[in-house]
Parts: sequence; structure tokens; C-alpha cells
Amino acid sequence: MKEVREEEIEEAAVIDSGGNVFADLGLPDAEELLAKSAIAVKINQILDKRHLSQTEAAALLGITQPKVSMIQHGKLRGFSLEKLCNLLTLLGHDVDIAIRETKKGGVGHMRVVNA
Repeated sequence: MKEVREEEIEEAAVIDSGGNVFADLGLPDAEELLAKSAIAVKINQILDKRHLSQTEAAALLGITQPKVSMIQHGKLRGFSLEKLCNLLTLLGHDVDIAIRETKKGGVGHMRVVNA
């Protein structure tokens, strides 16, 4: 492993985040990407807790083993929010969607909250 010199640490740029790394990177649909990531993290936590192999998880979820691998590695491009939510229900979790008017008016936001 490469050693890092103190001078390199002092030169490293630190950028404040707005709380959404996808927005910080200027990616389109940043809120959707963050929501999908949060759901994938939860799916992975459940699979880890149950000590399921990718093959076992695939059989339980009705998807292929490569798709389980994609979720576990954060490669979510081929997954809709709806599909990821459906996978959570197959793992015995309820998914509630709450819709409310924004406090300040204007454009609303999408977020995932673990209860």
C-alpha cells in the first residue's frame, strides 16, 4: 500500500456536500439515484443479515443471480424504483409512500426514510 505524505494530505481539496453525492456530481435525476441507492443498501443489509448467497437471494426474489450481483455492487441503472421496492416486499418489508405538499412551495423532493 502506498504511503501518503503529510504534504499530500494538506493539499487535498475538501468539498462540502449538499447531502446528495449524485447532485454534487451534477448528475441528472440525482434524487432518484439517491433513493435507489438507499433502497439497494437496505436490500443488501437484509440479504447479509440472512446470510443468503446470491443464488439463494435470486431464487427468493425471482431475479437472476447476475441481477442480485448488480444490486450488491450498486449497479442500479437497469432497476426502477418500483422494482427495487417490490424486492423489499419480497424480503418481508412494507414500503410506504407518503405524498405531501412542500412547506416552501415550489418543486418537491424525493427521499427514502428507513423506519
